[in-house]
Amino acid sequence: MAEATGIPAHIAVIMDGNGRWAQKRGLSRSEGHRAGTRTAKALVTRCRELGVRHLTLYTFSRENWSRPKDEVGLIFDLLVEYLRGELQSLLDQDIRLTVLGELADLPFVARQVLSMVMEKTAGCRSMTLNLALNYSGREEILRACRGLAEKGLRGAEITEAAFVQELYTAGQPDPDLIIRTSGELRLSNYLLFQAAYAEFYFTETLWPDFDAAELERALADYQSRQRRFGKTGEQVLPG
Repeated sequence: MAEATGIPAHIAVIMDGNGRWAQKRGLSRSEGHRAGTRTAKALVTRCRELGVRHLTLYTFSRENWSRPKDEVGLIFDLLVEYLRGELQSLLDQDIRLTVLGELADLPFVARQVLSMVMEKTAGCRSMTLNLALNYSGREEILRACRGLAEKGLRGAEITEAAFVQELYTAGQPDPDLIIRTSGELRLSNYLLFQAAYAEFYFTETLWPDFDAAELERALADYQSRQRRFGKTGEQVLPG
């Protein structure tokens, strides 16, 4: 039997289109990133209201280091500004912050503020907000393999259950719904292992314009589907 869909337990988002949004309006890329940060803030609150238990935002990939230095600096400045400004809101909403990715390579201030907010929200239970920072899906898989090797596991001992415990998302469900904005139709090295049975929603809407109404459209589309997880959803009758 196929599984009926309601509110996803885990939504993951590829937030794409800040630069194009700004260009269309004759603004700088920095203004696009600022607008995107406001959209992310609103999305977190709305998902918490809807009862989404896990929300993952693709904030900065390992490939993003190749962008201009000034733009990279601005992205992390905005991240620090967001975290400092939203800490009390996260606590009030009972939202725990975690990071998917390697913190060691991030700017010092960003590392310090992320560590502080993660520590202060560690006891929150209503929703988990994952920020994918300095993240690579392929590297995450390699990291998990190295973790299993370091534990000395042999072939038969390397099960899916053991593998997932080495992922950044250990202890969390795989994403039910992955949303990508701006019309691009690819995963971009995002949650490659965890996305095995996720439903995908692609929209032409640029990230800064992805408001509550756009989220409702994504959820309505998701709820119209029957999830089969590789199993047949129909019974074939003889004759």
